[in-house]
Amino acid sequence: MVEEAVKSYRVVYERDESGWWVATVRGVRGCHTQGRTVEEARRRIREALGLFVDDATKATIVDDVKLPIAATRAIRAYASLRKKADDEDRRAARAARRAVRALRTGRLKMSASDAARLLGLSHQRVHQLTQQVGNR
Repeated sequence: MVEEAVKSYRVVYERDESGWWVATVRGVRGCHTQGRTVEEARRRIREALGLFVDDATKATIVDDVKLPIAATRAIRAYASLRKKADDEDRRAARAARRAVRALRTGRLKMSASDAARLLGLSHQRVHQLTQQVGNR
């Protein structure tokens, strides 16, 4: 069986003077629509694309939402900080597992409740971390 290649279409979304979002498919002359929201324009553009090409229902739509530079910068700053926060969350989770291991095993053999108080966690979370430490 030969699989068909799924075609990809780049769609540019721009806000017009009246506040509507205009969606335009690059490379498909005359293919555009609009919506009160980007999501509404996104739904409608596939219908519009179906008037121009046969593979519209299977096609991959690549969104390109045009925003003012200040909004673009704000989004980039958020994404960067969110990535750093996610990295820190992973580091904190590893540190929590190490701390639980140190408190609950070896000579200490501390209770989950005592370990939880020291770590500022619930005793249920300490039990979960104990299980994770045991499975490694």
